[in-house]
Amino acid sequence: MEQHKFSLKESMNKLERAAIIEALEETGWVKARAARALGITERMIGYKIKKYGISKEVTGRDFYG
Repeated sequence: MEQHKFSLKESMNKLERAAIIEALEETGWVKARAARALGITERMIGYKIKKYGISKEVTGRDFYG
């Protein structure tokens, strides 16, 4: 199979990861509230956080103010 410079799957993963980080930041990293804002379950956001390796330390944006 030929490798392409742009991958739809990769692009969708980046977009999903960014949306999850934004929702977490806007809700003070409360998973239940972030999941509700995204229209997904707490279980699903937990899975996606693990899948994408998301944490306050990784994003470097764990401060509010």
